[in-house]
Amino acid sequence: MLVLGPFLLPLITALVSVFLRGRPRIVVGLVGGVLLFACSIALLLHVAAAGRQSYALGAWPLPYAIEFVADGLSTILLVLVAFVNLAILVYQAGWRELPEHFGIYPLIHGLVAATMATLLAADLFNLYVWLELMLMATLGLLVLGGRPRHHEAAFKYFSLSMLGTLLLLAAVGLIYGATGQLNLDALASITHQPDSPGALPAYMGLLLAALLLKAGAFPLFAWLPAAYHTLPAPLLALVGGLLTKITLYVLLRLNGQVFDVSQLHEALGWLAVITMISGVLGAAYHWDLRRILAFHIVSQIGYLLLGLALASQAAATATGFFLIHNILVKTNLFLIAGLMWLAMGHYDLRRGGGLFAARPLLAGLFLLSAFSLVGVPPTSGFWGKFMIVNEAFSQQRFVWAGMALATGLLTLYSMTKIWLEGFWKPLPRTSTVGIMRLPVAAYSAVIALSVVILIVGLNPEPLIGYLQQYSALNWR
Repeated sequence: MLVLGPFLLPLITALVSVFLRGRPRIVVGLVGGVLLFACSIALLLHVAAAGRQSYALGAWPLPYAIEFVADGLSTILLVLVAFVNLAILVYQAGWRELPEHFGIYPLIHGLVAATMATLLAADLFNLYVWLELMLMATLGLLVLGGRPRHHEAAFKYFSLSMLGTLLLLAAVGLIYGATGQLNLDALASITHQPDSPGALPAYMGLLLAALLLKAGAFPLFAWLPAAYHTLPAPLLALVGGLLTKITLYVLLRLNGQVFDVSQLHEALGWLAVITMISGVLGAAYHWDLRRILAFHIVSQIGYLLLGLALASQAAATATGFFLIHNILVKTNLFLIAGLMWLAMGHYDLRRGGGLFAARPLLAGLFLLSAFSLVGVPPTSGFWGKFMIVNEAFSQQRFVWAGMALATGLLTLYSMTKIWLEGFWKPLPRTSTVGIMRLPVAAYSAVIALSVVILIVGLNPEPLIGYLQQYSALNWR
């Protein structure tokens, strides 16, 4: 039953939150976040001691039962998501700009529950169900503001996401029709046999296309910067920090471990390069802080896709490390952006300035996460990018590696733009910087995330060794 705890706890918290208002629902959310973090750590320790854990629901034997599996990769991500969720809940406790709506906390906890279940799901249809519940919760959060821009953002997100949903459901149905199986272990046994169904590669390609759309890969990523920027900072951090990365986790889980899509790796590599470049160019163009960070989600997805395209044990380790780094750093940057908004009164960098003198702690926290996003040594981003680029050079993929390095330089440009415009340039005469008191709870959450980012960067060996052990056991 410990395997089910990470998604049952937030589901229960969401249900209780429906009947509460005001401060009690914040307290219940914090208690639920602490319990979820403790449960995830307990599961991680149990898996480390006893190995892979499985729990099957229903009155059917495997592989027909609904199976949830906790292994090395899923449990470390469960702990990470639980930690990020707790940090956001603490940040949110001091935030005064969330819409007053009874549904906001049930939707937040529901999104976390769906995320946790996606990490544990061990069959294709179960993955489809929980990915769609993530979609529904995100749509609910997008429309809570109630203004036309929120409805427009939700419509854009819904339109393209539903295309991905239809493709995903079609792929699941076709794969089931061809193999008679949905369980990932059973599919792995079938797809790696010489006599596997001849149409299976086409169905796997359809599945890959659906997940790439949901991940925000080129060219269908327009929904991401068009929708995310309408969310308040805590919700933006939750959605922007987790949503696309969880889809990449699904791709990492399926690629090589379950399905053999080696014939698509060449195309996936070039798609990764285009996604990196298009995302970072969008970030370089914009001046709205939220849009800059949203476009950087796209460019970082490109790095993760490049790790998948390299398709080796070393690349799987690098992709897992980069995934963990990116969840931490993107969440923290969105939370820092919220504090910058409170200090400046807006997100427009052209009207900003003076934050370094007025808020030196905030400036230092931003620099740490910005350097990590760029990949400046010895941050977590440096190690993640180094492992991916090094593997690309090892496989003589020189153009791919060169484009990854060029993307890093353009990322440095956009982060420098935020620093110069928001922090370094003189304080505008009409600025309110330094007047409003920033919430202590929000600062505490950002500091906690920054400490973890710093630890991972300064001492990456334990995490790399952990992921190498997992990759050695599971990479085919």
